[in-house]
Amino acid sequence: MHTNIPNKAFVRRIIKHYLKYDKENPFIFISGILAFLGIAAGVMVLMIAMGIMNGTQKEFKKRLFVMNYPLTVLPMMDNAVNDTLIEQLRQSFPYLKFSPYYTTQVITKNAGAVQGSLLYGVDFNKESRMNPIFKEAIASAKSQSIFRVVIGDSLSYEMDAPKGEKVTLYFSEQQAIGFGTMPLQKRFVVDGIFDSGLKAYDKAIMYTTLEAFERLLKRPKGVYDGLHIYTQDPLGEIKAIRQVLPKNTIIEGWWQQNGNFFSAMEMEKKALFLVLLLIILVASLNIISSLLMTVMSRRSEIALMRTLGATQTEIRQIFFKLGLIIGSAGMLTGSILGGIGLWALKTFDLISVPEDVYGTSKLPVDLTLSDFGLILLGTSVIILLSALYPAKKAAQTDPLTVLRNE
Repeated sequence: MHTNIPNKAFVRRIIKHYLKYDKENPFIFISGILAFLGIAAGVMVLMIAMGIMNGTQKEFKKRLFVMNYPLTVLPMMDNAVNDTLIEQLRQSFPYLKFSPYYTTQVITKNAGAVQGSLLYGVDFNKESRMNPIFKEAIASAKSQSIFRVVIGDSLSYEMDAPKGEKVTLYFSEQQAIGFGTMPLQKRFVVDGIFDSGLKAYDKAIMYTTLEAFERLLKRPKGVYDGLHIYTQDPLGEIKAIRQVLPKNTIIEGWWQQNGNFFSAMEMEKKALFLVLLLIILVASLNIISSLLMTVMSRRSEIALMRTLGATQTEIRQIFFKLGLIIGSAGMLTGSILGGIGLWALKTFDLISVPEDVYGTSKLPVDLTLSDFGLILLGTSVIILLSALYPAKKAAQTDPLTVLRNE
């Protein structure tokens, strides 16, 4: 009685036979090896490239997260952000950290050097609880003056203003001098130097006390220019906080303040993934050509197997599984090589990058499970599609036509 159930032992035996080196047709074996190596190289390169892209993105997020703060409340009208609002938020969200601030633009001058900066007035204790870079900078602060500043190391270097040195800050507000006016200026002592890892921030941002703003710029006590909020889950908390805030305020997340930058990085990552996937696509063409050449050179064997009782399903399975074995072996080898490459980049300082640009001198590498899964999924789909057509052609071989022509 004839059965349509494929003979698995027969299929396995023929696959083993076809995987062996054929002296009469060495190019078929070489083509299979090239397909294997191409897929392995493609998977390895994809893993390393995605790991570097993710690591770089994560490093930038880490730096920007600190200097931009997770959430920021801004007033839409005067007096909107005040101590009363902060107390309401503290009662509603006791687990969050708050740091109110004043801000203004200043010109910093010292030793003949001039630099425009953004000056923040903050409560040093509250700010240090949510900003580890600021906390580290004031750890050894000694000055008790309200006119003290914490500046970035890049600005400190350009201004030739080490810790303990005094710098002159020029404000946009005017002060009366005789019969005229001139910009308000004040000498501040450098009481701390921070290093965020990003040169642009270290040059542009300075911190002083709330009292300095209140004394110099006559800011009303308890009414602020904004409020920084620290939370581990800003995306999850922003909606709840927005519901509590009055209508005369707005709240922004750090991702909104840097949205274009990260959108560009995400698009670059996707484009790189698609381009590198073409390597695997090209390698899959070798699988197709290798299997088709095997089909053409083994036409008489296929015809003979058909006349001896092999079904079309069995022939199809032989060549389909043959393609899957070549592709899967390449994918597995590529994954192992990619893993070794990522480990080597993480462990050893093989590639150095400019620290003032990337925030770190060591190449950041971090391959996520989702990206690794996407690489395996994309490769698997290409391998499956590559094995389908040759398997279908092999199954369509007509034994009568082939044996008649032999």
